[in-house]
Amino acid sequence: MIDADVRYYPHFFSKNMAEKLFKILKNTIKWQQDDITVFGKTYPQPRLTALYANNDNAYTYSNITMKPNPFTKELLLIKKELEKVCTISFTSCLLNLYRDGQDSNGWHSDNEKELGHNPIIASCSFGQARWFHFKHKNNKNLKQKILLQPGSLLLMQGRTQECWLHQIPKTQKKVEPRINLTFRLIT
Repeated sequence: MIDADVRYYPHFFSKNMAEKLFKILKNTIKWQQDDITVFGKTYPQPRLTALYANNDNAYTYSNITMKPNPFTKELLLIKKELEKVCTISFTSCLLNLYRDGQDSNGWHSDNEKELGHNPIIASCSFGQARWFHFKHKNNKNLKQKILLQPGSLLLMQGRTQECWLHQIPKTQKKVEPRINLTFRLIT
């Protein structure tokens, strides 16, 4: 992709490990549903979220401020595996639980000031495969989509957040739950 550094590892975790981690995360994470305000109207966020970290640094996005829980042993295991292919040691993980096809995440960039300049985002998917869409901020003809498989890793770094938007769109298809972990360095 132009103006981006995106790497996709479709089978980063084995099928068995991905299924095991999905079940554990779904049942042990402290999921919450925050309200989000879009164009002056407030709605329940269309997914469940949680923040875990090895520090007390809060994370704010879309006027939602989250305080972290301490990493679980499963999150530390995943983090350790990710750091074998990444150049940094992640401090935080924002988790998303998409319960069905109506749960989504609209167009955005992970470009909050706490993430620093050109952040590295390591995104792991477990559960149902879902389409992940990219579109360039300046050239509307530049679009890309990737089917994020269970056990996959999508690594976004370089100018990706500066130049591209991404989303998980709603779908009318019947889909099972999906968990996404986005590891990041929050300063």
